[in-house]
Amino acid sequence: MRRFNRAVLAAVTLSTATTLAAAPAEAHDRPAHALGIDNCAATACHFDVAPGTYDVRVLLGGEAAASTAVGGETRRALLPETATAAGERVARSFTVNVRTPEGEPTGPEGTPGLDLVLGGSAPALADIRVTPAGRHTRQIFLVGDSTVCDQPGDPYTGWGQQLPQYLRKGLSVANYADSGESTVTYLANSALFRTVQPLIRPGDLVLVQLAHNDKQTDEPTYRANLETLVAGIRERGGKPVLVTPIVRRWFNADGTLNNGTALLVNGLGVDHPAVIRAVAAAQGVPLIDLTTKTKALVESLGVEGSKALYLYNEKRDNTHTSVHGATVYAELVRDELVAQRLVPRGGVR
Repeated sequence: MRRFNRAVLAAVTLSTATTLAAAPAEAHDRPAHALGIDNCAATACHFDVAPGTYDVRVLLGGEAAASTAVGGETRRALLPETATAAGERVARSFTVNVRTPEGEPTGPEGTPGLDLVLGGSAPALADIRVTPAGRHTRQIFLVGDSTVCDQPGDPYTGWGQQLPQYLRKGLSVANYADSGESTVTYLANSALFRTVQPLIRPGDLVLVQLAHNDKQTDEPTYRANLETLVAGIRERGGKPVLVTPIVRRWFNADGTLNNGTALLVNGLGVDHPAVIRAVAAAQGVPLIDLTTKTKALVESLGVEGSKALYLYNEKRDNTHTSVHGATVYAELVRDELVAQRLVPRGGVR
């Protein structure tokens, strides 16, 4: 799975055509400045833009054969690795969300502006252009916990951190998932839902996956909190999508995950995925049953094969995903977004 390295690589070439347009007026009071070739050095580019949403067009390739991926901000995967033949140039575009804090909502502010990093086995950049995204851009907001968020430190990686690379220009991920949050705390903390809700525009998707930390939340409260989130999203004209939690890698002797620990049943006996399914049905909300999908995948890989999806080898952690696992789970989410026609097939990679 892709790692984004800031080391100098001789294969990288930068064109003097590198440009930056002004930030959108509504993004922030601070103006953006036109930037040129000085904003890229080796495998890293920095653009002094205000918080907002930006389209990025890259021209990949060089005189030698190359293979280039693009990441940025807090370890987000923004463009999958793309191979180019010697002398070939390939254009790719994506849309990126720039915010403060740039990662988890309750985390450090991060670096102002937009930071992009080239990765891949032999990265080569011929040109890059960053422009304000138009009003046609559709945001996909993520409301969740540590299994979803933009994790700041390797090897931890949330599936929401890997999702942007599968979306084409015009679809942007605004990941407001935060480590340690439950439905109770996400509604109570002003940095979380009360910050997200005003940003939602008509037609935006809001994916909600909260369960892992509702360990002491009773069923009526858990159900009511999900309903409050759904109502708050709809109040802004957004489209809520409920997502059941990824399973914990906790096997029975028979090789199945048919136990409360794996399937997110809390100490009070609340079956979180079952409640989410019931609320989705009652409220007429699209459902991505990630519990069922990840359960099937983990069981198919078995005790040994599934270790690589999680941080078992690194941390003896059966809850949080590796870069590999987060990427695989992001692909499951992408496929469901398309299958349920929540995003157009042409909008994904």
